[in-house]
Amino acid sequence: MSRPARLRLAFLGTPRFAAVTLDALISAGHDIVRAYSQPPRPAGRGQKERVSAVHERADALGIGVATPKSLKDPAEQAAFAALGLDAAVVVAYGLILPKPVLDAPRLGCVNVHASLLPRWRGAAPIQRAILAGDTETGVTIMRMDEGLDTGPMLLEERVAITQDETAETLHDTLAALGAKLIVPALDGLAAGTLQARLQPEEGVTYASKLTRAEARLDWNKPAAQLARQVRAFAPWPGAWFDHGREQIKVLAVLPAPRAGDAPPGTVQDDMLTVACGEGALRLLRVQRPGRAPMDVASLLRGFALPAGTLLAAEG
Repeated sequence: MSRPARLRLAFLGTPRFAAVTLDALISAGHDIVRAYSQPPRPAGRGQKERVSAVHERADALGIGVATPKSLKDPAEQAAFAALGLDAAVVVAYGLILPKPVLDAPRLGCVNVHASLLPRWRGAAPIQRAILAGDTETGVTIMRMDEGLDTGPMLLEERVAITQDETAETLHDTLAALGAKLIVPALDGLAAGTLQARLQPEEGVTYASKLTRAEARLDWNKPAAQLARQVRAFAPWPGAWFDHGREQIKVLAVLPAPRAGDAPPGTVQDDMLTVACGEGALRLLRVQRPGRAPMDVASLLRGFALPAGTLLAAEG
């Protein structure tokens, strides 16, 4: 059996999710001639400029990194075309690829997307799947076109979303799955043995970017919905509620029965079980501003939230 072709590739990605695929391509023996990533951005308390996870990994691997603010500049497009690529692999890059960039590689641009397309096209497919109560998701490898995650599909694989799945754990599962699928997808594309198929026209949904505002817990909502919210927004931006002058993040919860007819937002007991529109939530792990995450017992030793306390239900 002949060995798969060693392809001349560019890699375009930014977060840790993408860096996992970069490692898989290197392990498969492909030639990554250039990495592209978002420019360094201020981060942390000191707001020092920090390079992306892909940029950091590419530096460690000795791969040159380009960080253009846009690929619309004809000079950037010419530089990309001059790389003489077999293909480009794109994973959570964060910039729009204009048609000249999409058309430059011999085999086109191939994307690793963290959903079962056409469900959850867009920026936050992992979190939106959990929020919606989906019972499964997966990874789709597609050839890119000019639309938003609308290109024809090469490979896909499904995974279950469990009842305790968080955005963080599902992120890691799908990152590993994408890294596993990209290698056979490129091999099949190069050999001409893998045919792309159009996405279904039905079932299209869009995964808009996350905002801190939508992570606020509204105790009027059912406990099951709020539990999904906690899981979907862990670790960022973190589901939260206001009490006094503090914005407290909620990192883990358990559904619980509702006791009595107190209004939503009422603390029911000394274990920080909160009444919701339907049912209740027992808070397990929280974080105060400027503090490390802690269990609720630790919180309650220094922060009074006795039974009968009414937490703000909405802003």
